[in-house]
Amino acid sequence: MKAIVLQDFGGTENLIFKDIPTPSIKDDEVLIQSKALSINPVDIKTRSGKGMAGRIKDLMPVVLGWDVSGIVVETGKNVTRFKTGDEVFGMVNFPGLGNAYAEFVAAPASHLALKPANITHEAAAAATLAALTAWQALVTEAKVQPGQRVLIQAAAGGVGHFAVQIAKYLGAYVVGTSSAANKAFVLGLGADEHIDYHTQPLDAAGKDHDFVLDPISGDNIERSFEVMKKGGIALSIVSAFADLVKEKAAAKGINGYFFMVSTNEKDIQSIADLLAKGITQPYVSKIFPFEEMAAAHEALATGRTLGKIIVTV
Repeated sequence: MKAIVLQDFGGTENLIFKDIPTPSIKDDEVLIQSKALSINPVDIKTRSGKGMAGRIKDLMPVVLGWDVSGIVVETGKNVTRFKTGDEVFGMVNFPGLGNAYAEFVAAPASHLALKPANITHEAAAAATLAALTAWQALVTEAKVQPGQRVLIQAAAGGVGHFAVQIAKYLGAYVVGTSSAANKAFVLGLGADEHIDYHTQPLDAAGKDHDFVLDPISGDNIERSFEVMKKGGIALSIVSAFADLVKEKAAAKGINGYFFMVSTNEKDIQSIADLLAKGITQPYVSKIFPFEEMAAAHEALATGRTLGKIIVTV
């Protein structure tokens, strides 16, 4: 099968196209013929030697990627939820090794859900790691309640655009930050207010937020603390700032900490349900063919992506 192998940490020149054996599956796994996959900032960071690099360095060379949507072509003997021909999607083995940059992907059945018939493989691939991050942050970690004020930083991005939609579904009052160019997009997702982070102070929407989701961190997460209620929850999804978030938040009387998504059967099914009902709609800004993976990485690395970037196989 065709695959993209990361030979060594560094630039996109280290993403090498190779023919490698089709993976064999375990009893609780299925083999997916991939139709589309999603890339995330963690892919870029890991490729460059950060992100998940510490977890996989002893396994090099590796096949990167965690997000996949495709068709089941083989099932393990213990798998009862899926059959050959089913269209499925999910986030595979995160934060382990997902091996998704490939024509075929072996995945535990518990990491997948049936792809809703009303969405494409491209949209399904988009609604995996990013959507699960938003769901687990808002529902599992923060337990956002109706009427609470939620601030979503970088609301036009991969995680952010899902977080806005999920927060509205939960009944929250949602404030989203982005550039002025993406204001209409953020409000169109359902945000009640928008803050242009280039020209407006973060407290333009008040200082009484119950929850802040921040995919940027650094000084940005510290500014978030200034617009939160005492006892509020601030989550960073950038591991490099984990200690800073906890310490700085505690000094302000806020519960701040680093959060990382993990594969969960119940949660991917929740995402599938939202997609099937049209409550959550992935936005795909650009689609690259498999042969242009390097260009997809470079596009995402600009930090200006609207919604998600998808690669078709």
